[in-house]
Amino acid sequence: MAALTRPQAWTLAICATLTMAVSYADRQTLAVLAPTVTHDLHLSEVAYGWLLSAFSLAYLIGAPLAGRWLDRVGARRGLPIAVLVWSAIAAAHLLLPGPGAGLWVLLGLRILLGFAEAPSFPGASQTVHRALSPADRPRGFGVLYVGSSLGAMIVPPVATGLAHRFGFRFAFLGVAAIGLAWLPLWLWATRSPAARQALDQPPAQDAAVTMPPLPLRRLLTRPVVLRGVAATLAAAPMMSYALNWTPKYLVATFHLPQHELGQYLWMPPVLFDLGSVGFGLWQARRARHAPASRPPVPVLPALCGLGLALACALVPMATSPLGAVLLAGVAMAGGGALFALFTADTLARVPSASVSATAGLLASAQSVAYIAASPLIGHGVEARGHAFVLDALGVWLLPGVAAWLLARKRDVA
Repeated sequence: MAALTRPQAWTLAICATLTMAVSYADRQTLAVLAPTVTHDLHLSEVAYGWLLSAFSLAYLIGAPLAGRWLDRVGARRGLPIAVLVWSAIAAAHLLLPGPGAGLWVLLGLRILLGFAEAPSFPGASQTVHRALSPADRPRGFGVLYVGSSLGAMIVPPVATGLAHRFGFRFAFLGVAAIGLAWLPLWLWATRSPAARQALDQPPAQDAAVTMPPLPLRRLLTRPVVLRGVAATLAAAPMMSYALNWTPKYLVATFHLPQHELGQYLWMPPVLFDLGSVGFGLWQARRARHAPASRPPVPVLPALCGLGLALACALVPMATSPLGAVLLAGVAMAGGGALFALFTADTLARVPSASVSATAGLLASAQSVAYIAASPLIGHGVEARGHAFVLDALGVWLLPGVAAWLLARKRDVA
């Protein structure tokens, strides 16, 4: 049977990227509409933080299980099922009642959405890993993170426009319906025998292909996985603020109306794209001449990404919405760089049969950070203000990234 051509392989990687776009569009609709939703449902900042934690807790539990499931059934079959389920749950936000009961219904929907979206990142990671050659994978993971920011970029103008015209409940339905356009694209991209063969079994060129899948508890004891988890825990809270609290910051600081947020909120995701893709390309060039079993540790790229991410502490110095959003975007570029580097480096050092499960663990680490950070951010905003929270998030970045850089392990897990 013919092997995948390079254009076919990158087509699958782009489809995986669009999976992440659909996932983030559905989950980020609440963040974009948060000023209106929290006002209409009479929710405090702390209650909003707990809603974010509810989604992340469900994702935390679901991601490793989804990764193990996808290691067995493959992303080719598993991802379409997941997209159908989470799109239906996202659309069900249309049925939100008013104040009082609305909080509990919204809480239940966020938990269900977190479980349903759990296969998104493990499945997309498996697709990139199986479709692309080892030399192309760092670039592929950089492109993969474009998907999350693409979804976050599309949602602000779409959701705010629909909410302004039809109400925030209909906006949830509209965004969910748009995401279903991914399904025929995926079926088209995976129709060939070469694509099916590539996605249904681990890559033959990997040295670790003959190793069986490692149990989750053994993966968690591997130094390379532990340092990837530590780095994710460090970077995720800053990214959570940028994605989920920036709309509320702009409304609280500059008194912008909900319908004007869309003209600003697309900018940080664009810069996130530039960070993830640019640093992925940088690392891919460094890895081009290295053996697949000994990929270079991205020390210098990671330090540069950290420097950009620390711009989050400068956001309160901005005197205009545009300035604040651009500084948040610089921080997002650093976060995108760090996530792309950490993910590619970690997955390059585990057995191929455990890639989805490892990606699920990294996604779970991100969820742990969101669970812990979201209510704390809410308390911090209510008690000390957004500036205090942004400074604290900048400080939090330092120990985790430092631990990742100092605990370098070159052995394949």
